[in-house]
Parts: sequence; C-alpha cells; structure tokens
Amino acid sequence: MPSRLLRLVIVTRDDSPRVQSEWEVLQSFLASRPRIEIAEVIIGEEIGPPAVQADLAVVLGGDGAILRACRGFGLKQMPIVGINLGRLGFLADLSPRDFQERITQLESRDYRVVHHLMFECEHRSAHGKSRTYLGLNETSIHSAGSLSMIDVELSIGGVAVTTYSADGLIISTPVGSTAHNLSAGGPILQQDLQAFVITPIAPHQLTNRPLVDGAEHEYHLRLPRVPDGVMLSIDGQIREPLRPGDEIIVRKAPVTFQLARFAGHSYYMTLHQKLGWGGNPRYQGTRSDG
Repeated sequence: MPSRLLRLVIVTRDDSPRVQSEWEVLQSFLASRPRIEIAEVIIGEEIGPPAVQADLAVVLGGDGAILRACRGFGLKQMPIVGINLGRLGFLADLSPRDFQERITQLESRDYRVVHHLMFECEHRSAHGKSRTYLGLNETSIHSAGSLSMIDVELSIGGVAVTTYSADGLIISTPVGSTAHNLSAGGPILQQDLQAFVITPIAPHQLTNRPLVDGAEHEYHLRLPRVPDGVMLSIDGQIREPLRPGDEIIVRKAPVTFQLARFAGHSYYMTLHQKLGWGGNPRYQGTRSDG
C-alpha cells in the first residue's frame, strides 16, 4: 500500500453559498485524513493550469464544472474526480457522501485513469485572424439569433462530404455524445473511442443523418452565407459570432481528458442510471404473448 501523501488540487465551480458550504464540509473531512494533502484550491469559473504538482484534481460542481476545469488545465491535464452538485452528472458521478465512502480507495491509489478524446477548434476569420480553443464535449454552429436555416459545408480530411441545410451542426467527442448531440438525435458512443460524431440540428433533408468518423482526420466547416446572429459554441460555454468567410477546423487535441474511475464502474450502468434505461416497460392487465 502506498505510503506517500495523496496530493489534491481542489476546484470549486464558483463561490456561491451552496458550493462553498459543500467545500467547507469537504475541507474539514480531508483535514482529518493524514494521508491527504491539499496542494492547491481553485475557486471560480476562470480556471488556469495548476500551479503545483498533484496526483488528482477534485472538482466540486457538475459536468459543466469539469468541462471548465479540463479546458482551463490546458496542456497540463491531470486525473479528475468529480463530486456532483448538479443534475445528471455523467462525468461528476459521485455524490459528496460517495466521495467520503471512497476516500480510502483514493488514498490507496485503488482507481484507474481513463483517457478520453479532447479536441481543438480553430476559428479562422475572413480577416486572417485565428483563435484556437480546447474542448471536451463538442463544437457546434447554431443559427441562434438569425432565426433562419443555415448551410454548413463539411469536408473531412480534405474531402468534401456534404452541405447541411439545418438549424446548426454539432461535432461531438464520445464524451460529448450524451450531451447536446444526444438531444439532437445523435448516437451515444462508447467514451473511449477515438472518433467524432457529426450531427445536424433539425436538418431540412431527411437523408442528412448523424455521421461517425475517425479522430485522425481534420474536420473543416464553412458557411457560404452567414446571417447576423449565427454563433460558434465550444462545450456550450464559449460563444463566438461567425462572419461571412470564416472557417472552423476541428481536430484531435494533443492532450486527453483524464478521468479517475473506481473498480467496478461501468459506462453502461451510468447510462442505465442517468437515462432511466429500466428495460422493457411492464403494463398491468396485459397477457403474455408467449
């Protein structure tokens, strides 16, 4: 059993009374554990790379807080454990009580680190400026305030694929497949796949269906016409207006999202619990066909 201290970086979603109340309880609990050292505490939505070396980052909040944390860590990713103070919690799937019950497993390093695909989204403006964002869930283009259907030209690996006439388009990672992609009718992907899923939002043509392709390719998006109000979104948290002549490039990031998982964790069990997959419905007063 390891004898060295487990060094933690604590990331809290914000300084709201509810989050800070949970942090006070957690801080008191961790202080009672002689094999744990709190190396750094980061509070608020503006998160930068950790200033210290640590074994794990403990994120208090929900999946949105984890999205901000891994983007803020940039090229200095570290394993993350999420304590869910939000709603669904696909990534932050431990309650505060669950975390306390699992603390000896953390101290003993009785967990595995699963690496997940992250992406870079490069926004090249028609004026020659370029800005690149790191993300975990998805890049999406929305008709948004334009209140009109838009055309999005897609090419993959330099090969023209199609033009989507729709309310928008989502390019999602497997982790993000249970987020906006799912609500738009896209497929759920196993989280450790090296792939992207492209899902149109309310497409005009019924033949425009979601498409899955490999993460080794670059995905280029162009809009031949950009009405006022069309937006680029990264993980639903970063929003930039699009202008005529802009180009969006999505590619595999040079870093991965690192999620600490305990033994016995099952992705499909998480889906079962979070999405209410209870099996076949049972009806009263019906006879068996068998």
